[in-house]
Amino acid sequence: MIYQLNDEIVFPDPRTGEEDGLLAVGGDLSEERLLLAYSYGIFPWFSFRDWEQPAWYCPMQRFVIFPDEIHISHSMRTLMNKKEYYVTFNRDFDAVIEGCSQVDGRYNAAGAWLGEDMMKAYRHMNRRGYAVSVETWNKEHELVGGLYGMAMGDCFIGESMFSREPNASKLALIDLAKLMQRIGGKMIDCQLETPHLKSMGGHFIPYEQYMELLNPGALALIDQQ
Repeated sequence: MIYQLNDEIVFPDPRTGEEDGLLAVGGDLSEERLLLAYSYGIFPWFSFRDWEQPAWYCPMQRFVIFPDEIHISHSMRTLMNKKEYYVTFNRDFDAVIEGCSQVDGRYNAAGAWLGEDMMKAYRHMNRRGYAVSVETWNKEHELVGGLYGMAMGDCFIGESMFSREPNASKLALIDLAKLMQRIGGKMIDCQLETPHLKSMGGHFIPYEQYMELLNPGALALIDQQ
């Protein structure tokens, strides 16, 4: 079932959505709604040129990387040892989200989802301390790749990544995983399966396991209502 949202900041039980994960349409991209959505593994994803309202997804199989299990290939270790790049956190969120929106002609592509309204919402979430960027820079201190997402408790919910030079986004992901290892982070949600994320240790887990890592006890509260 696909639900129509209104101005009230609520979502239906995420387990009642469509097979492809589509749960609801409508509402807005306000801070309050985004925080509630992410606390249940729900995220906005829609073609901004084709949809008049936000669409909200919550797949029941989640593609994740556990920080302790990230796979670093021999070629990536060789690249890292050359020290031709360095990685920072939250140094330039605006440039990262712009890169995610624009690189390789993404903004003008059919089905593009990272439009102005979405970027405005996540820039706000970054200023509020919820959205985080990871930047990869070359020796000339040029931004060549990175990623951004939502920091929710001990988990990181990835939204998008980009590279202007080969493997730049992989370097950002590896440093993110290493940071999460140091601070006790539990999970990196990749949202969508891709070959390079799979090669780095990504795999599917069921929604119930995902929620026990993200927001323990939340589903039990829904069941009691």
